[in-house]
Amino acid sequence: MSDSEAKPNGHGRPEADPPHQDAGQDAPRGYSEGMKTRREVLGDEHVDRALANTTPFTEPFQDFITRYAWGEIWSRPGLDRKTRSCITLAALVSLGAENEIAMHVRAARRNGLTPDEIAEVILHTALYAGVPRANSAFAIAKEVLEG
Repeated sequence: MSDSEAKPNGHGRPEADPPHQDAGQDAPRGYSEGMKTRREVLGDEHVDRALANTTPFTEPFQDFITRYAWGEIWSRPGLDRKTRSCITLAALVSLGAENEIAMHVRAARRNGLTPDEIAEVILHTALYAGVPRANSAFAIAKEVLEG
């Protein structure tokens, strides 16, 4: 997830769940779990910089990615972080999200991928980027998994 949209002004995000969020609306894992995972994957320096660059305009987006990308998806137990990094790199390459790739290559290294493994992910993605579309992939996977 991108942290680069914010502009520096010194308004950082507190690391506890924000007071404006009603407890009933909290994501199950919430902001605190998301921040923990975000720091473990991206590193304190990156996260501190992103938080310091948060503005009132970008605050809802920072809250969203912390809660949902990092608190809900990256924190799920179904895949290890190394696998999640492979998937993320493949998706970013497929989307042409060049502004995100460097950050997630660093995260992949932090999650245990070797440079050779990262190269293999990128090479493999070169064959399949964008194909098949997600709905076709779901249909195929459903048939394989459910018969």
